[in-house]
Amino acid sequence: MPMIRECVVTTVDAHGRVHIAPLGLIAAADQWVIAPFRPSTTLDNLRAVPFAVANYIDDVRIFAGCLTGRRDWPLMKIEGFPAPRLAAALTHAELAVDHVEEHEERPRFRCRVLHQQQHAPFEGMNRAKAAVLELAVLASRLDFLPREKIENEIAYLQIAIDKTAGPEEAEAWNWLAEKVAAHYARI
Repeated sequence: MPMIRECVVTTVDAHGRVHIAPLGLIAAADQWVIAPFRPSTTLDNLRAVPFAVANYIDDVRIFAGCLTGRRDWPLMKIEGFPAPRLAAALTHAELAVDHVEEHEERPRFRCRVLHQQQHAPFEGMNRAKAAVLELAVLASRLDFLPREKIENEIAYLQIAIDKTAGPEEAEAWNWLAEKVAAHYARI
């Protein structure tokens, strides 16, 4: 099983409009693979402008926000690169698509790292950050994971939130919990 690094990817369309999306980058030798599901803005953007920025962050509100319609996060222009980085990025990597492996559900964009830069130190994670990240993954799969599995995992993850969450983690958790509750209220 390949290693997957959770990050937030920024891409642009042909008109320069920015899209921010949480994604798991797949390690493949000396490359990162971006494998967005069809249909997606990230997929369309990578086809139009074959560059992306991997933003390594510790503010889990950005992961939760992107999944709950809160996509207005401060950006910073990168000199000589088409896509911006998140201002909150501890480190960013500028990626160029070298090859696309077509697939009906999830095409794989094989990317090489052109440049990587650190902007702030990583000062560690708490269990609540990890719990929010796991809930974000679950919230992105509400349409195809069994409800019982999601509810059981949320109950377990809630322990970490109750014991270790700061205000940012609690806010992100609440956004995602509201999304899950709204999804099941519609069913």
